[in-house]
Amino acid sequence: MSRPLTATISLSALRHNYLLANRLHGGRVLAIVKANAYGHGAVRCAQALEDLADGFGVAAIEEALQLREAGIKKPILLLEGWFEASELALIDQYDLWTALHSEAQIADIEAAELSRPLTIWAKIDTGMHRLGLQPAAFKAAYDRMQASGKVGKVIAMTHFARADELDVEATSQAASLFQAAIDGLGLETSLCNSGAILGWPTTHGGWGRAGIMLYGGVGTDRVLPDWPLPVMALDSQLIAIRELSRGEAIGYGARFVTEQATRMGVVACGYADGYPRIVPTGTPVLINGRRSRILGRVSMDMLVVDLSEHPEAVVGTAVRLWGEGLPASEIAAAAGTIDYELFCNVKRARLIYQA
Repeated sequence: MSRPLTATISLSALRHNYLLANRLHGGRVLAIVKANAYGHGAVRCAQALEDLADGFGVAAIEEALQLREAGIKKPILLLEGWFEASELALIDQYDLWTALHSEAQIADIEAAELSRPLTIWAKIDTGMHRLGLQPAAFKAAYDRMQASGKVGKVIAMTHFARADELDVEATSQAASLFQAAIDGLGLETSLCNSGAILGWPTTHGGWGRAGIMLYGGVGTDRVLPDWPLPVMALDSQLIAIRELSRGEAIGYGARFVTEQATRMGVVACGYADGYPRIVPTGTPVLINGRRSRILGRVSMDMLVVDLSEHPEAVVGTAVRLWGEGLPASEIAAAAGTIDYELFCNVKRARLIYQA
């Protein structure tokens, strides 16, 4: 009998969410499956999307090769480009697309021996200030890429720092800066991450990059009638039940003390599984589909829930940590983080895929 913690992945919900991204954006859309598809399983998610997606995005070449070796034939973009010039040989061999974000990378291309022209997604820094060519330097960089004779198509891209905030002008300002940088070059473009696909229609067009919205996560404050569906359900079971009298402490540090006689249950899930330790007493769970709450600190392998209003609960009763009926964003808010982090941190759970 295996430990009862499972992460059930709905591939139909994943496909629904990709089609929603495609419909909202109105152009071609990459499905971003970096970081093991945000904890959902990159190979299985890519296989489920290959007949729909215009391509895939990953963070590093190891992730791209995993997809190619699993039989994925659609375009794959390295969102961070290459880390060593020697990787250009693999980019060439496996016919990958790659981001380019620095003058030093142009020099790598100039020195490389390649069998075919590269497809380059040239990143322009419009305010994120992580990676990217400076807007004023972009046209000279583009000319240099073209002069190398080793670059085929160039797609100009940027990444919005505040697309999830609908009440600030930073995204519009970044889009204007981007357009000025590429003016007159006639390039294909990619501006939209999930937040922009959902919340900034004025930036739509070209290539979108759907990440968190594929997995049903929160990419913006915008409310849609056809909101992305949750893809992952993290579920476990009660493994023990205790009856405590008033004044009893529960868990490490005695962070919770019963104020009355309390029926409590122990759930097989803890911070070693990726559930955030920092959540306070009162963080919701679902027991048999009805709400309850966590009591005291989350332990490495277990957490404690309140069964006072669940007299029917017994050892083996289902407990949902997040998923349909309990958004991961609600748990993330209790932990002071974002649902992206919750999904990416899931481990030790048995992954179950549903068509």
